[in-house]
Amino acid sequence: MDGKRPLDRRAVLAGGLAGATVAVAGCSATRTAAPASSATALARARPSTPAAAFARLVEGNQRWVSGDLHHPDRDPNRRQLVAQSQEPFGSILSCIDSRVPPELLFDTGLGDLYVMRTGGQTLEPVVTGSVEYGPMTSGTPLVVVLGHQRCGAVKAAYTALRDGTPLPGNLQAIALALKPAYEQAVRKGGTDPVETMTRAQVTLASTALRSNADLAPLVKKGALAVVGAYYSLDTGKVEVLDGAPS
Repeated sequence: MDGKRPLDRRAVLAGGLAGATVAVAGCSATRTAAPASSATALARARPSTPAAAFARLVEGNQRWVSGDLHHPDRDPNRRQLVAQSQEPFGSILSCIDSRVPPELLFDTGLGDLYVMRTGGQTLEPVVTGSVEYGPMTSGTPLVVVLGHQRCGAVKAAYTALRDGTPLPGNLQAIALALKPAYEQAVRKGGTDPVETMTRAQVTLASTALRSNADLAPLVKKGALAVVGAYYSLDTGKVEVLDGAPS
Protein backbone atom coordinates (compact mmCIF):
# COMPACT_ATOMS: atom_id res chain seq x y z
CA MET A 1 0.00 0.00 0.00
CA ASP A 2 1.30 3.45 -0.85
CA GLY A 3 -0.28 5.26 2.17
CA LYS A 4 -2.47 7.50 0.00
CA ARG A 5 -6.24 7.71 -0.20
CA PRO A 6 -8.48 10.35 -1.78
CA LEU A 7 -9.10 13.19 0.66
CA ASP A 8 -12.85 13.07 0.11
CA ARG A 9 -13.05 9.68 1.81
CA ARG A 10 -11.94 11.14 5.11
CA ALA A 11 -14.28 14.09 4.71
CA VAL A 12 -17.23 11.82 3.98
CA LEU A 13 -16.32 9.54 6.89
CA ALA A 14 -16.01 12.41 9.33
CA GLY A 15 -19.28 13.92 8.14
CA GLY A 16 -21.10 10.60 8.24
CA LEU A 17 -19.97 9.96 11.80
CA ALA A 18 -21.76 12.89 13.39
CA GLY A 19 -19.54 15.74 12.30
CA ALA A 20 -16.24 15.75 14.17
CA THR A 21 -15.83 19.53 14.04
CA VAL A 22 -19.26 20.20 15.48
CA ALA A 23 -18.72 17.54 18.13
CA VAL A 24 -15.45 19.10 19.25
CA ALA A 25 -17.03 22.51 19.49
CA GLY A 26 -19.96 21.09 21.41
CA CYS A 27 -17.65 19.35 23.84
CA SER A 28 -15.69 22.54 24.49
CA ALA A 29 -18.89 24.44 25.17
CA THR A 30 -20.07 21.76 27.56
CA ARG A 31 -16.82 21.91 29.46
CA THR A 32 -17.15 25.66 29.93
CA ALA A 33 -20.57 25.20 31.50
CA ALA A 34 -19.63 22.21 33.65
CA PRO A 35 -20.44 22.30 37.37
CA ALA A 36 -17.72 23.54 39.71
CA SER A 37 -17.57 20.12 41.35
CA SER A 38 -16.10 18.68 38.14
CA ALA A 39 -12.95 20.79 38.51
CA THR A 40 -10.77 17.68 38.58
CA ALA A 41 -12.06 16.56 35.20
CA LEU A 42 -11.61 20.04 33.77
CA ALA A 43 -8.05 20.26 35.08
CA ARG A 44 -7.11 17.07 33.27
CA ALA A 45 -6.84 18.58 29.82
CA ARG A 46 -7.00 16.09 26.97
CA PRO A 47 -3.48 15.23 25.77
CA SER A 48 -3.14 16.51 22.22
CA THR A 49 0.16 14.89 21.17
CA PRO A 50 1.25 11.25 21.00
CA ALA A 51 3.94 11.84 23.65
CA ALA A 52 1.52 13.51 26.07
CA ALA A 53 -1.12 10.82 25.57
CA PHE A 54 1.47 8.09 26.08
CA ALA A 55 2.73 9.81 29.25
CA ARG A 56 -0.85 9.90 30.59
CA LEU A 57 -1.19 6.15 30.11
CA VAL A 58 2.22 5.44 31.65
CA GLU A 59 1.33 7.50 34.72
CA GLY A 60 -1.99 5.69 35.05
CA ASN A 61 -0.35 2.28 34.80
CA GLN A 62 2.20 3.26 37.44
CA ARG A 63 -0.68 4.07 39.78
CA TRP A 64 -2.28 0.72 38.97
CA VAL A 65 0.96 -1.11 39.82
CA SER A 66 1.45 0.76 43.09
CA GLY A 67 -2.19 0.74 44.13
CA ASP A 68 -2.29 4.53 44.39
CA LEU A 69 -5.33 4.83 42.12
CA HIS A 70 -6.98 8.16 41.28
CA HIS A 71 -10.08 6.72 39.56
CA PRO A 72 -10.33 9.83 37.33
CA ASP A 73 -13.32 10.76 35.19
CA ARG A 74 -15.72 8.38 36.91
CA ASP A 75 -18.38 10.54 38.54
CA PRO A 76 -21.80 11.86 37.46
CA ASN A 77 -20.29 15.20 36.42
CA ARG A 78 -17.95 13.44 34.03
CA ARG A 79 -20.87 11.41 32.69
CA GLN A 80 -22.74 14.63 31.91
CA LEU A 81 -19.62 16.22 30.44
CA VAL A 82 -19.16 13.53 27.79
CA ALA A 83 -22.83 12.67 27.22
CA GLN A 84 -23.13 14.70 24.00
CA SER A 85 -19.65 14.25 22.51
CA GLN A 86 -16.33 12.55 23.12
CA GLU A 87 -12.64 13.22 22.53
CA PRO A 88 -10.71 10.18 23.79
CA PHE A 89 -6.96 10.70 23.91
CA GLY A 90 -6.11 7.05 23.21
CA SER A 91 -7.29 3.95 21.36
CA ILE A 92 -6.49 0.53 22.83
CA LEU A 93 -6.64 -2.77 20.96
CA SER A 94 -6.41 -5.48 23.59
CA CYS A 95 -7.44 -9.06 24.21
CA ILE A 96 -10.89 -10.09 25.43
CA ASP A 97 -9.34 -11.52 28.59
CA SER A 98 -11.34 -10.58 31.70
CA ARG A 99 -8.13 -9.78 33.59
CA VAL A 100 -7.01 -7.07 31.18
CA PRO A 101 -9.54 -4.17 31.22
CA PRO A 102 -7.66 -1.19 29.71
CA GLU A 103 -9.63 1.48 31.59
CA LEU A 104 -8.57 -0.06 34.91
CA LEU A 105 -4.95 -0.92 34.26
CA PHE A 106 -4.33 2.59 32.89
CA ASP A 107 -6.44 4.19 35.68
CA THR A 108 -8.64 6.14 33.27
CA GLY A 109 -12.37 6.82 33.09
CA LEU A 110 -15.38 7.77 30.97
CA GLY A 111 -14.56 9.31 27.62
CA ASP A 112 -10.79 8.79 27.92
CA LEU A 113 -10.23 5.76 25.68
CA TYR A 114 -11.62 4.02 22.63
CA VAL A 115 -11.31 0.30 23.40
CA MET A 116 -11.38 -2.59 20.93
CA ARG A 117 -11.03 -6.13 22.28
CA THR A 118 -10.47 -9.28 20.23
CA GLY A 119 -9.06 -12.71 21.01
CA GLY A 120 -5.27 -12.38 20.90
CA GLN A 121 -5.43 -8.80 19.58
CA THR A 122 -6.32 -10.18 16.16
CA LEU A 123 -6.86 -7.73 13.31
CA GLU A 124 -9.60 -8.05 10.71
CA PRO A 125 -11.15 -5.31 8.50
CA VAL A 126 -13.90 -4.39 10.96
CA VAL A 127 -11.39 -4.25 13.81
CA THR A 128 -8.97 -2.17 11.77
CA GLY A 129 -11.81 0.20 10.90
CA SER A 130 -12.65 0.51 14.58
CA VAL A 131 -9.03 1.39 15.37
CA GLU A 132 -9.04 3.97 12.55
CA TYR A 133 -12.14 5.66 13.96
CA GLY A 134 -10.44 7.66 16.71
CA PRO A 135 -7.45 9.02 14.78
CA MET A 136 -9.49 9.72 11.65
CA THR A 137 -12.54 11.38 13.21
CA SER A 138 -11.50 12.63 16.65
CA GLY A 139 -7.81 13.35 16.19
CA THR A 140 -6.95 10.69 18.78
CA PRO A 141 -3.13 10.87 18.91
CA LEU A 142 -2.31 7.41 20.29
CA VAL A 143 -3.06 3.77 19.48
CA VAL A 144 -1.82 0.98 21.73
CA VAL A 145 -1.86 -2.72 20.80
CA LEU A 146 -1.81 -4.51 24.15
CA GLY A 147 -0.94 -8.18 24.51
CA HIS A 148 -0.72 -9.92 27.87
CA GLN A 149 0.83 -12.71 29.88
CA ARG A 150 -0.73 -16.20 29.73
CA CYS A 151 -3.11 -15.35 26.90
CA GLY A 152 -5.67 -18.13 26.56
CA ALA A 153 -6.55 -17.26 22.98
CA VAL A 154 -2.91 -17.39 21.90
CA LYS A 155 -2.35 -20.65 23.78
CA ALA A 156 -5.37 -22.28 22.14
CA ALA A 157 -4.29 -21.06 18.71
CA TYR A 158 -0.72 -22.24 19.27
CA THR A 159 -1.89 -25.73 20.23
CA ALA A 160 -4.34 -25.96 17.33
CA LEU A 161 -1.76 -24.85 14.77
CA ARG A 162 0.97 -27.05 16.22
CA ASP A 163 -1.20 -30.17 16.31
CA GLY A 164 -3.16 -29.46 13.12
CA THR A 165 -6.43 -29.75 15.05
CA PRO A 166 -8.93 -26.98 14.20
CA LEU A 167 -10.65 -25.16 17.03
CA PRO A 168 -14.46 -25.44 17.20
CA GLY A 169 -16.77 -22.94 15.54
CA ASN A 170 -15.47 -19.51 14.73
CA LEU A 171 -12.61 -19.90 17.20
CA GLN A 172 -10.64 -21.32 14.29
CA ALA A 173 -10.74 -17.88 12.68
CA ILE A 174 -8.71 -16.57 15.63
CA ALA A 175 -6.17 -19.34 15.17
CA LEU A 176 -5.79 -18.56 11.48
CA ALA A 177 -5.42 -14.85 12.17
CA LEU A 178 -2.64 -15.67 14.64
CA LYS A 179 -0.78 -17.99 12.25
CA PRO A 180 1.92 -15.44 11.27
CA ALA A 181 2.73 -14.93 14.97
CA TYR A 182 2.78 -18.71 15.45
CA GLU A 183 5.25 -19.09 12.59
CA GLN A 184 7.50 -16.43 14.10
CA ALA A 185 7.41 -18.17 17.47
CA VAL A 186 8.32 -21.51 15.89
CA ARG A 187 11.29 -19.97 14.08
CA LYS A 188 12.50 -18.22 17.22
CA GLY A 189 12.12 -21.20 19.54
CA GLY A 190 12.62 -20.85 23.28
CA THR A 191 11.18 -22.32 26.44
CA ASP A 192 7.82 -20.51 26.34
CA PRO A 193 6.51 -20.40 22.75
CA VAL A 194 3.09 -19.06 23.80
CA GLU A 195 4.63 -15.94 25.35
CA THR A 196 6.89 -15.57 22.31
CA MET A 197 3.84 -15.86 20.05
CA THR A 198 1.93 -13.27 22.08
CA ARG A 199 4.74 -10.74 21.78
CA ALA A 200 5.11 -11.52 18.08
CA GLN A 201 1.40 -10.86 17.54
CA VAL A 202 1.64 -7.48 19.27
CA THR A 203 4.55 -6.46 17.05
CA LEU A 204 2.87 -7.72 13.88
CA ALA A 205 -0.41 -5.93 14.70
CA SER A 206 1.23 -2.64 15.67
CA THR A 207 3.40 -2.71 12.56
CA ALA A 208 0.36 -3.40 10.38
CA LEU A 209 -1.52 -0.46 11.90
CA ARG A 210 1.49 1.83 11.67
CA SER A 211 1.74 1.11 7.93
CA ASN A 212 -2.02 1.20 7.35
CA ALA A 213 -2.91 3.31 4.30
CA ASP A 214 -4.99 5.77 6.34
CA LEU A 215 -2.98 5.83 9.56
CA ALA A 216 0.51 5.92 8.06
CA PRO A 217 0.24 9.58 6.93
CA LEU A 218 -0.75 10.59 10.47
CA VAL A 219 2.19 8.65 11.89
CA LYS A 220 4.55 10.19 9.36
CA LYS A 221 3.64 13.76 10.29
CA GLY A 222 3.82 13.04 14.01
CA ALA A 223 0.11 13.37 14.75
CA LEU A 224 -0.24 9.71 15.73
CA ALA A 225 1.85 7.05 17.43
CA VAL A 226 1.10 3.32 17.35
CA VAL A 227 2.63 1.54 20.33
CA GLY A 228 3.01 -2.19 20.87
CA ALA A 229 2.86 -3.19 24.55
CA TYR A 230 2.67 -6.22 26.84
CA TYR A 231 0.82 -6.51 30.16
CA SER A 232 2.03 -8.65 33.05
CA LEU A 233 -0.79 -10.32 34.97
CA ASP A 234 1.62 -10.93 37.85
CA THR A 235 2.82 -7.35 38.38
CA GLY A 236 0.20 -5.21 36.62
CA LYS A 237 2.95 -3.46 34.68
CA VAL A 238 2.71 -2.56 30.99
CA GLU A 239 5.94 -3.08 29.07
CA VAL A 240 6.51 -1.21 25.82
CA LEU A 241 7.62 -3.44 22.94
CA ASP A 242 7.79 -0.91 20.09
CA GLY A 243 6.68 2.46 18.81
CA ALA A 244 6.86 4.59 21.98
CA PRO A 245 6.71 8.30 21.02
CA SER A 246 9.65 10.46 22.04
